[in-house]
Amino acid sequence: MRVMPLKRWLVGDPLKSVQAAQERLSKALALAVFSSNAISSVAYATEEILLVLVLAGTAAIAWSIPVSLAILSLIVILTISYRQIIYEYPEGGGAYIVARTNLGERPALIAAGALIIDYVLTVAVSVAAGISALTSAVPSLFEHREALALAATVFIIIMNLRGLRESGKFFAIPVYFAIGTLGVMVVIGSIHALFGQGVSGSPDHQTGVEELTLFLILRSFAAGCSAVTGMEVISNGVKTFRRPESENASTTMIYMSLILAGLFMGITFLASYHGILPKPDETVVSQLARLTFGTGALYYALQIGTMLLLILAANSAFAGFPHLASILARDGYMPRQMASFGDRLVFSNGIVILGVFACFLLILFHGDPHALIPLYAVGVFISFTLSQTGMVRRWLSKKGAHWQTKLIVNGLGAITTGIATIILATTKFTHGAWIVFVLIALLVWMFLSIRSHYKAVAEQVALTRDHRPPPPRRNIVVIPINSVNQSVIRAVDYARSRTGEVRAVIVDVDAESTARTQIQWAQWGCGIQLTVLPCPYRSILSSFLSYVEDLLNKEPDTWVTVVIPEILPARWWHGVLHNQRALLLKASLLFKDRIILIDVPFHLKR
Repeated sequence: MRVMPLKRWLVGDPLKSVQAAQERLSKALALAVFSSNAISSVAYATEEILLVLVLAGTAAIAWSIPVSLAILSLIVILTISYRQIIYEYPEGGGAYIVARTNLGERPALIAAGALIIDYVLTVAVSVAAGISALTSAVPSLFEHREALALAATVFIIIMNLRGLRESGKFFAIPVYFAIGTLGVMVVIGSIHALFGQGVSGSPDHQTGVEELTLFLILRSFAAGCSAVTGMEVISNGVKTFRRPESENASTTMIYMSLILAGLFMGITFLASYHGILPKPDETVVSQLARLTFGTGALYYALQIGTMLLLILAANSAFAGFPHLASILARDGYMPRQMASFGDRLVFSNGIVILGVFACFLLILFHGDPHALIPLYAVGVFISFTLSQTGMVRRWLSKKGAHWQTKLIVNGLGAITTGIATIILATTKFTHGAWIVFVLIALLVWMFLSIRSHYKAVAEQVALTRDHRPPPPRRNIVVIPINSVNQSVIRAVDYARSRTGEVRAVIVDVDAESTARTQIQWAQWGCGIQLTVLPCPYRSILSSFLSYVEDLLNKEPDTWVTVVIPEILPARWWHGVLHNQRALLLKASLLFKDRIILIDVPFHLKR
């Protein structure tokens, strides 16, 4: 099967630019696309809190409630703060745009680097956690979790390449199904707990909390902060909403936060009520589902829903990263092709790059979500802090209606997220958070290097008042050949249509073959001079390059046009049967000044 039909089958037919408005998302679809990351974190945020608290003894899990309440307050603050950002910056871009506008270049690039790392980790963590939900229900699949995670990631890449609206429609049903099953579990479990119908209690062999320290509590808070990752995605993609964009994005932000808060606190309450402890081979949500539903159809429905929600949470990163990358590319900090729409009116390059890096992480960490989560929240909280600080700076300079209230909200957001960032950095530093800081530094260096390159290019190609149209130069056309055939004669025919002196050159590696070619050239060469180059070391490429260099040195005011006859096979695998001499010649001449390369293809039919 040829590449183009395969691409059309996987991705779909191209969309016209005028269809861009039709690809925008309604609130219902946007909630499924953008909020799946944040909402899916309820499947593992409580478990991450418990994994830390249990180090101080099983009785310490009672602290999961106050820790979760602290995280709940953070959710409320961030919701209000990001709604203000959505209205103030309707073009999208989130933390990067806010920091660039109010704090300057370096803070903006730090925010961008932190967000990029967060998006890559979002895909890896979400897919790995989703596969963990699957292997909890079907333990026999545990040894295949890495392969399953990679397959799921590739599927999400393909669906996102099909377009934002189409992928949103496809993913909306499983996302809402998952939210519904988790909500049913929380409601039924809470009713049982409140009316004494369930089994309350604590773990067997409960141990004390003598070892519980402030540092351990802070570590559990840092671990649970994974519940707020993804809250910034809506602010990055405001332009993908239907009109009025800011109003729809703000409303979707409220819906997302209400669902997130309700599910997160409900799962934490039920886990504390039942004395649930984390297990290596079964998630906390799975244990709660068994207690609530038993092991019947509802249990498996919830596990399937949780798995789908976690895997599809990666979709929010595929919605956020390409938009951020396009803004960075527009500002000159990423390759310009990142700012271009693909066939389906999505930023295809950003989607593919994000998927490749996520797959690399899944392979590197063997699809283990607990190994990836310590890296997760640090980057996003850095961006939180910078965006809130930028908004504080904006209200102080811009003021405007109700600016004091807005200042207090964003100021509180900056303080709380700043404290959370410090806690995350200190408690998770030795668990892998240091890697995030190194990567952010490398990304900032990369951004600045790309920007410096584009600036240098612009300076070098710019026309100034001192520039004048150059006088016409002489043109020498050179045709490298190794025999006389239809491909060579086709190149000769083209070369004769050019202005300038035409020469043919053959490198003498075989005296008998060269003599035969000279005889044929006398008949078919159309009177063009044939120069035979000696080749004592049997290096055709080296001899021809030396000839061209001598020509350039002898003719300093002359263009040299190299017309290359090239045979193109009918099938792709036929290429390995040819010596690729034309390709090597083009690669060698491409970077030389005053040389123009012209390829004359001769297409084989079979």
